[in-house]
Amino acid sequence: MTLTKESFHGALPPSSGEAKADMDGTSEKEEAPRQAVMRTGAAVPRRRAVGRLVMHSMAMFGREFCYAVEAAFVTPVLLSVGLPKNLYSLVWLISPILGFVLQPVVGSASDHCTCSWGRRRPYILGLGIIMLLGMALYLNGDVIISAFIDERNKQRTWAIVITMLGVVLFDFAADFIDGPIKAYLFDVCSHQDKEKGLHYHALFTGLGGALGYLTGAMDWGQTILGYTLVSEFQVIFFFAALVFIICLTVHLCSIPEVPLRYENEEAKFLLEVTEPHKYSSIEEEIKNGCLKSACTEIKAAAKPGKCAVASRTEEKRQMTLKSLLNTLSSMPSHYRYLCVSHLFGWMAFLSNMLFFTDFMGQVVYHGNPYAPHNSTLYLTYKTGVEMGCWGLCINAVASSVYSYLQKVLLPYIGLKGLYFIGYLLFGLGTGLIGLFPNVYSTLALCSLFGVMSSTLYTVPFHLIATYHREEESLKLQEGEQAGEHGRGKGIDCAALTCMVQLAQIILGVGLGLLVSAAGSAVTVISASTVALIGCCFVAFCVRYVD
Repeated sequence: MTLTKESFHGALPPSSGEAKADMDGTSEKEEAPRQAVMRTGAAVPRRRAVGRLVMHSMAMFGREFCYAVEAAFVTPVLLSVGLPKNLYSLVWLISPILGFVLQPVVGSASDHCTCSWGRRRPYILGLGIIMLLGMALYLNGDVIISAFIDERNKQRTWAIVITMLGVVLFDFAADFIDGPIKAYLFDVCSHQDKEKGLHYHALFTGLGGALGYLTGAMDWGQTILGYTLVSEFQVIFFFAALVFIICLTVHLCSIPEVPLRYENEEAKFLLEVTEPHKYSSIEEEIKNGCLKSACTEIKAAAKPGKCAVASRTEEKRQMTLKSLLNTLSSMPSHYRYLCVSHLFGWMAFLSNMLFFTDFMGQVVYHGNPYAPHNSTLYLTYKTGVEMGCWGLCINAVASSVYSYLQKVLLPYIGLKGLYFIGYLLFGLGTGLIGLFPNVYSTLALCSLFGVMSSTLYTVPFHLIATYHREEESLKLQEGEQAGEHGRGKGIDCAALTCMVQLAQIILGVGLGLLVSAAGSAVTVISASTVALIGCCFVAFCVRYVD
């Protein structure tokens, strides 16, 4: 919807007489939802239907589906193209380093984006396209190169390059896209809908991962598609690309964004409201003296030009590298502590997940991946790896179930209880797996991985939303306009998501050496130790808003 100057002035509140007549004819029950202006001085986005929140969560389903496909196939793909072992660490380090450096930049850029389509969706679409490109390259790299190059040595070299490039692009975009998705949710939803939306995100993340692991576990080579396409990798790419395109399209069409240039308080409210008589509630708020910010609805009718000038001035504020560094360096202590706790959580979670199938094969099943491929030791290892994939599937299903239970538990134990329980159960579960490596107990304890996964995808972002809400309330009390000179949601979500890349960098540098020295058993023990340290940090250092 385009808001012209004429339509804006035409949509201003009616005269007091007309407003009073409308107010008198409206029941008290109907008037409650019409108070679309918070006491913070900022307009509250209207409540979203459950269907819209589900549509918004489909991006997480598609992303996690593709993640699961990568987890199942990227190692076989890299082995099939002949990637040297000394380049493995390079593949896994390039993407998180790029993400750690660039994520805050793009997050801050999205806060200042003036695209008519909205602030977040252009970035989500761009990152989605990069995900598809990366997935196409690493699953089809050898086929693409074979179609253009005939010489075998050159084919091998270019297949390695293309496959590595695809893995880096996919990991970079898949990790990156989470920040804009969360910021998009925060921009267009009320505080209650943010809570629901985060729970739906966790639910569909688990479902997408479970379906992705099941898709990877099937033998597609014996199906019609397997015979029609060149290899099983092309079949998997077909399904993954189809699922992701559908999910991304549904997500982008879920909830419209208000462009930044219309996102001053008056314009945002008028875009949200559809019935003319609801505008009377603005005038009633003005008469009661509730709106106190410098260029608020009090002066909107009398001095629209002044508001327009203020809005244009705000628009002209451009992001510079200096302003970005200042924003990150001046991050309040409670934001910084939240980022550190998130780093502990992801270090623990990833150190377990990255080597879990290898742990099942070597420690639980006592197999050997370096034995001859026709030997009993290697076949035993392969059986353990397959059982590890089923454990990861249990983790994904448990994540979906727990995301629903979180809504039930939240009123009783609060965010602090949810955060603490997630880290504690994961730390105890991985510790028991390391001490007592049994097939059935390990599979049962995999459900606790899902508790941690759901916690990491919901609670930290929920806390970010409560911090922003508290800051808006404080600004009103100080007589400032809500959102003026405030921290952008995009850069805060990006800073939080950066901890995932930092955890990958730390693990890529240090954990590989530990595994080489002490074996896969060290991964679950280290995951348990880090999770329990994070548990103490969550309990004593992270700030919670009542």
